[in-house]
Amino acid sequence: MHSPDKIFAITNEAQFTAMALETFQHQYLHNAVYKEFADVRRINPEEVRRLEDIPFLPIEFFKSREVICGSSPPQGIFRSSGTTGMERSRHLVADLGLYRKSFVSGFRLRYGDPADVQFLALMPTPDQAPESSLVYMIRNLMDLSSSPENGFFLASHSGLKARLTQKRPAGKRIMLIGLAYALLDFAAKYSGNYSPLMVVETGGMKGRRQELLREELHEQLCQGYGVEQIHSEYGMTELLSQAWSTGKGLFSAPHWMKVMIRDINDPLSWAAAGVTGGVSIIDLANYNSCSFIETQDLGRISANGEFEVFGRFDAAQARGCSLMI
Repeated sequence: MHSPDKIFAITNEAQFTAMALETFQHQYLHNAVYKEFADVRRINPEEVRRLEDIPFLPIEFFKSREVICGSSPPQGIFRSSGTTGMERSRHLVADLGLYRKSFVSGFRLRYGDPADVQFLALMPTPDQAPESSLVYMIRNLMDLSSSPENGFFLASHSGLKARLTQKRPAGKRIMLIGLAYALLDFAAKYSGNYSPLMVVETGGMKGRRQELLREELHEQLCQGYGVEQIHSEYGMTELLSQAWSTGKGLFSAPHWMKVMIRDINDPLSWAAAGVTGGVSIIDLANYNSCSFIETQDLGRISANGEFEVFGRFDAAQARGCSLMI
């Protein structure tokens, strides 16, 4: 089997497919939950020769089962956000170093060296949300940044206002990344022209504000911060990789992550490019967990490989980063 680190050297579709098929065999043998699911589906691992043959584990399994390869204790456990009485997903992470390498490498592909970025966050602090994979990622990116002005400002809008209006250090790009509702709340109180600024929304409206279409959300944020485009981050507790959008809700995944769209009426069939359906994700960084996840999101892929996400299936249980608080 390949070393998990080799996924970051993938340069073409053939390499991705080969590593994905190897990862499937590894997880079928060593992940008891995934093997049980594949066996119930009557999947013969010897007949899995294409990505389309691989069974995708419904994301709900992370709420009721321990989805991990082997029996060694995990290095960390991330939990999804949720309200009282709601089941929360648990992602048992065997190798936090692999997670760090995944999100740092993915960030560099889209934005360059995090050392050259000042990070301002509208989300809970690591002390407030120690089980959040998103907060863990942002905290670690801040640690790689050379800026002394990084910080979490969910509880200090006036402090964020001061940071956004102070003299910008030469050569330093500023990224404001936050939960959608928190970005809207700040803009409602301190609307202004903060350009040049990268504003990144990570989703998270349920339970906090009325749901908005992406176009409406981004239009309000553009007006509130004086920027031309709103960036987005697409990730989830059950994954160790993220896709990033630099505008218009069009996401690009790193080389070790792939989005596939299943038919909305037949989850065992795949939709063509441009057709809306259920989002399934291959995340090869999830080597010690499950790399093949059937999400509850609706989306579509364009001909050039970029993808859009439109929200969750109506029957899906509400879960969103806004519920971390």
